[in-house]
Amino acid sequence: MLLRRFTPLSLVMGACIHVACAANPVKAPAPAAAAPNAAAKANPGLFDQREIRAQLTPRRYTTLAAEIGARINRITVSEGNRFRAGETLVMFDCSVQQAQLGRAKATLVAAETTRNANRKLNDLHSVSQVELELSEAEVAKARADVATNAAIVSKCAIAAPFGGRVAEQKAREQQFVQPGQALLEILDDSALELEFIVPSKWLVRLKPNQGFRVAIDETGKSYPAKIQRIGARVDPVSQSIKISAVIDGKFSELIAGMSGTVLMDPPNR
Repeated sequence: MLLRRFTPLSLVMGACIHVACAANPVKAPAPAAAAPNAAAKANPGLFDQREIRAQLTPRRYTTLAAEIGARINRITVSEGNRFRAGETLVMFDCSVQQAQLGRAKATLVAAETTRNANRKLNDLHSVSQVELELSEAEVAKARADVATNAAIVSKCAIAAPFGGRVAEQKAREQQFVQPGQALLEILDDSALELEFIVPSKWLVRLKPNQGFRVAIDETGKSYPAKIQRIGARVDPVSQSIKISAVIDGKFSELIAGMSGTVLMDPPNR
């Protein structure tokens, strides 16, 4: 019987595998894409093309507070209402303060009467110099009391320091308030301002009164604006600077707090 020589299966498979690998070589994995921040560092100009956001702010705004402790008689405006400069916004019940002013005025009249009598007696050498000087001092003291009480009474009504609108009402009529308690938040929206940050390299082309446009999110429209002020210092870390601008014109649909995107082309490099 003839003996046949068999090649081990493992050797055959190994050979097949080597042949297949030679015919269809395995490709090396593709290199990973560069990270976005690495690309930004490699191309600093990407910073110039970022979306520059801005918010509408009022020209002036403040919180009106009570300067005396008293009960609120009337608040003449509500949230959202407009008012003129000098218009009375809040009135207090100042019956006690008015009575104190009246008493101080009466005391002044009495002091002046005594002083005048002492002056006449002094001309006749019938009163001492000390008494005359004391009566003069009483008059000065009474006048100071009148001025103090008059100043308090003047705080019984709060007038608008500028024209504008009521942003928030923090107190109600017939409420007793303490000195320093907030009553109304008001703002002057006669001109709406914008504040935004731009790369410091843009300084080569920015100047006051330069025009541009801003797209407001809430209205879906763009509006003309112009630069008012350029910041006095560049941030050394972000290499940016603050710009203050103003909406160029009157647009009734715009109100403080709205925000949008500055439409301004970066400078040519």
